[in-house]
Amino acid sequence: MEFVKMEGLGNDFVVVDDPGKLSESTVQAWCDRRLGVGADGVLGVSPADPGSGAEIRMQYWNADGSAAEMCGNGLRCVARYAFDRSMVTDNAFVVATATGLKQVEVQDQGMVRVQLGSFALGEPIEIEGRVYHRASVGNPHAVTFVDEISHELVNDLGPLIETHERFSAGVNVEFVKVQATTLSMRVWERGVGETLACGTGAAAVAAVANALGEANDSVTVELLGGNLDVELVDDQAWITGPASYVFTGVLAD
Repeated sequence: MEFVKMEGLGNDFVVVDDPGKLSESTVQAWCDRRLGVGADGVLGVSPADPGSGAEIRMQYWNADGSAAEMCGNGLRCVARYAFDRSMVTDNAFVVATATGLKQVEVQDQGMVRVQLGSFALGEPIEIEGRVYHRASVGNPHAVTFVDEISHELVNDLGPLIETHERFSAGVNVEFVKVQATTLSMRVWERGVGETLACGTGAAAVAAVANALGEANDSVTVELLGGNLDVELVDDQAWITGPASYVFTGVLAD
């Protein structure tokens, strides 16, 4: 099977045409950074079902083989992949995802703007003396604000909160420092671990910070892999950032 390796701000993916249903072991093998291609997840791209209201269908699996509801960086990669392969006729189109239909727009110089959909904020909870703000952008997030973001903090608290009993389905964990005009963030992704970027995480962080009066409706979120521009329009979150090619290859049987 042919594949393309793509990345959005260092959040990297194995992208394949219409893979059907993949087993956990297959996804794990492809994402293995020593014995496989190496990636944070696998993206499946195919024409959407007739009458669905979309042109393209997106499937996504985390590196541990679990199916995920949504991936913002992955959605940008799917949009560019479909556009560059003439699977669509216009640079603005609709992608069907596990969380519904998403509008996307492929821009110049590899930039892609995508609609992540509605966001919702839950009641904050306290775990071991630290407050976590619950947010959903089609998938679950726990956002905590810190004075400084350290490697030790992310790697100690990330796995603890990801699997904490207060989050029965697991959760993505964001650590945020409020800057003068931007938000600095690191993320521990459910089913993956720390990644260089998370699109839905950036949107969740922006939504929480906006609700707390710490950020405007439009804000730049700084991640290890680069910057994402987040827009909050009514209850809809949009992100704009790059989607890039790394290499192509063939997966062994």
